[in-house]
Amino acid sequence: MKVSNLLVVKVLALSFLFFFSQNATASDSSGEEFEPGEMILHHIADAHEWHLFTIPNDHGGQHVTIPLPVILYTDGQLDFFMSSEFHHHEEVVKGANTYVLDHGHIAEKSGKHPLDLSITKNVASMLISAVLLLVLMSTVAKGFKKREGQAPKGIQSFFEPIIVYVRDEIALPNIGEKHYKRFVPYLLTLFFFIWFNNLLGLIPTGANMSGNIAFTAALSILSLILININGKKDYWMHIFWTPGVPKWILPIMMPVELAGIFIKPIALCIRLFANITAGHIIILSLLSFIFVFQSYAVGVPAGAFVVVMMMLELFVALLQAYIFTLLTALFIGQAVEEHDHH
Repeated sequence: MKVSNLLVVKVLALSFLFFFSQNATASDSSGEEFEPGEMILHHIADAHEWHLFTIPNDHGGQHVTIPLPVILYTDGQLDFFMSSEFHHHEEVVKGANTYVLDHGHIAEKSGKHPLDLSITKNVASMLISAVLLLVLMSTVAKGFKKREGQAPKGIQSFFEPIIVYVRDEIALPNIGEKHYKRFVPYLLTLFFFIWFNNLLGLIPTGANMSGNIAFTAALSILSLILININGKKDYWMHIFWTPGVPKWILPIMMPVELAGIFIKPIALCIRLFANITAGHIIILSLLSFIFVFQSYAVGVPAGAFVVVMMMLELFVALLQAYIFTLLTALFIGQAVEEHDHH
């Protein structure tokens, strides 16, 4: 690994340690026992505000946060306010509705849960990654147009080999030369969007976007729709009337094949969610050892393991984007493939 890459990993690990120590110190100063489980769940969960860090004081610590818009639909009307209003009052009154914040979830005082359309931490992070992706890819596209046929320069020289790899090594061999070009834009978007969100989630105070089951489920549903909309006659024939199979087996095969339509995106969803969430939990658990045992004998090895895990997580962030894109291309290829049954 290059020295610059190792330096980035060390900076990320030390930033995690500093960020984590701020929260742990705040717990100690308030007289409360440090709870690793509660701390870990807090960091991997979504929230209606973006917590940056905590300044220790005699009152349990001063939380520094970025308030986010709260948008609630209840009884046929939209209520809009900033999440910071919950810090000034235990309840927020909007018209005829009174809202309370209970363990990160907003509910009416009566106990009824409104439709929550808020810009949460995960949504804000997703929008940031989308804007970042648009800016970077627009820059790469402009550079390609200006230097068409020439060697790439600047940021184009970093992204163009990746784009070519996704096109030639993922889309082409799995989908086939006849159909692959029209699916390349989707596969590129999928790859970079997942990769960017995975990397942003490794930054201290970052959102655990790919560790949100709703995010991975949405991507999987999009792939499910794309795959089945483009399914050819042979694709559906293999599901409802598998060629070469005795007719008495067809009633058994048909439900299995139909279930396979939905099992594939579920596997995509769970794989990405589980791998990213597990990585975050492991890193935070290792950091927790430092503040639980408060010993150099434990803290130094734990810190070293955190650096190793950060290196691994940078690789996993890329690997999971690659696997999701590869399997999506494979499933698309199965749907558009045309067979010769004669």
